[in-house]
Amino acid sequence: MAYQAEYIWTDGSLPTAQLRSKTRIIRDGGPLPIWGFDGSSTNQATGFSSDCVLKPVFSCPDPLRGGDNILVFCEVLNPDFTPHATNTRAALVAAATTYKSFDPWFGIEQEYTLFQDGRPYGWPEVGFPAPQGPYYCGVGGAKMPGRDIVESHTLACLSAGLAIEGTNAEVMMGQWEFQIGALGPIEISDQLMVARWLLERIAEDYEVDVSFAAKPIKGDWNGAGAHTNFSTKQMRAAGGWDHIIAGCEALGTRVKEHIAGYGHDIESRLTGAHETAPYNKFSYGVSNRGASIRIPAHVARERRGYLEDRRPNANVDPYVVTRLMLETVCGAAAATKAPAKKTTAKKVAAKKVAAKKAPARRK
Repeated sequence: MAYQAEYIWTDGSLPTAQLRSKTRIIRDGGPLPIWGFDGSSTNQATGFSSDCVLKPVFSCPDPLRGGDNILVFCEVLNPDFTPHATNTRAALVAAATTYKSFDPWFGIEQEYTLFQDGRPYGWPEVGFPAPQGPYYCGVGGAKMPGRDIVESHTLACLSAGLAIEGTNAEVMMGQWEFQIGALGPIEISDQLMVARWLLERIAEDYEVDVSFAAKPIKGDWNGAGAHTNFSTKQMRAAGGWDHIIAGCEALGTRVKEHIAGYGHDIESRLTGAHETAPYNKFSYGVSNRGASIRIPAHVARERRGYLEDRRPNANVDPYVVTRLMLETVCGAAAATKAPAKKTTAKKVAAKKVAAKKAPARRK
């Protein structure tokens, strides 16, 4: 029986890669075939040597077409089957292999903003809606536009077998969030990409666009992030508190590297306002949503669990953010092979470190 396989990949668009896809009819059994595409049309090749390769790496049921049809996420390779320059997954696979013994888990909170006719979905044609306040986790009336899209997307993710954990309306009108995880670094990155594709594809049916911009509307409006929750087996085990603090301290040693990899236009979002820490300063604290790294209150009580990096943008590349977390936190732990000296929850109420000459990133 023939079926449709939607091959999905990330292109070479700058400053933020976009998702592309095309359909292949599969009539044979066995592994999904490697395919190709015109890289000159996706900012991934020149017209003189335009062939790029699609290598299937993740597949799941297609909840939109149903039946035996599937979604296939692919790595982009060069014609000689080496990783393409835009392929950030390959570097993550290497890091995940290196730090496999830490059994790292990730959960990503993907915020996004719905747009229609050049303005956030549901906003008036002229002027602005009421100030922020009633929209976060709100209900009722015209103040919650987009819920039908959110519900359709949630059901689609569930039908596809993705590890979606929840959804909620966000602080700005027309802004929403879904959560994926907890999964390993490669698994969560693949699933997040497919979940993003499903969101954009479903919004297409409503004639609505999805924006992952860091600061979709300038002014006194919240930006959009992808808060990244992270733990190792050492953090999750009894006595994991010291490993969590060691992880926070390690993250404070590579502020510039992380900010550079956390998505385009991060300076406009990480200003110190709207529940953010400044992009060029590092801080961590218990239950502190104004810190770079938040340690949830229940984690501090139980003395084990995970940390939340609140800095990544909504437009972050999940393969980059997970790789950076592995290299920084697991890399430091592997180098020391011992947790930091014991630290009480009170001592981390507002730990701040200035980034050394952290310049603004080029936009």
